[in-house]
Amino acid sequence: MPTPAQDRAPDPPPEDAVQPPRADLPQPGPPTEEAEPGPDAATGAGTPDDEYAAALKEVEDRWRRALADLDNLRKRHARELERERAAERARTAAAFLPVIDNLELALSHADADPGAIVEGVRAVRDQAVSALERLGYPRHDETGVTFDPTRHEVVGVVQDADAEPGTVVQVLRPGYGDADRQLRPAAVSVAKRE
Repeated sequence: MPTPAQDRAPDPPPEDAVQPPRADLPQPGPPTEEAEPGPDAATGAGTPDDEYAAALKEVEDRWRRALADLDNLRKRHARELERERAAERARTAAAFLPVIDNLELALSHADADPGAIVEGVRAVRDQAVSALERLGYPRHDETGVTFDPTRHEVVGVVQDADAEPGTVVQVLRPGYGDADRQLRPAAVSVAKRE
């Protein structure tokens, strides 16, 4: 008759104990002479480690090339950006050359006819305003329009019985540009609300 110790299953070994090799798994170590050659033996291909190393080397090479391409792209972009900035500065400066020419012409005629200088300066101012408008910065100096905080800067509030409350009654300094591209807002006085 079996004893109670023989009826129960053996206790599992502790977790950190070394397990004996299982007979159903291939054992590590040098192959025996009886072992058949593997599928790579006929083709002469390397071991999987060699394949992984070659693939890793190829991926690393592609990564280095991509980094070099990115660095070259950054340098090319920086050069093109500087070239575009220089071209834009030259285009802007060229837009004001006629204004300078006309100011010099007005100054040269100032001695001959002092009254004509006022007309000359006014024409030069209009030419400069036109140059700014061609560059994308139209002038805003309208009165009687509703106050718009994106286009106007309030520098004073005045009592004006003829003006609707919240409207621009006086432009002290004109603004240039629109709300999304603005050089400066117009400095205005606004009618007081009752």
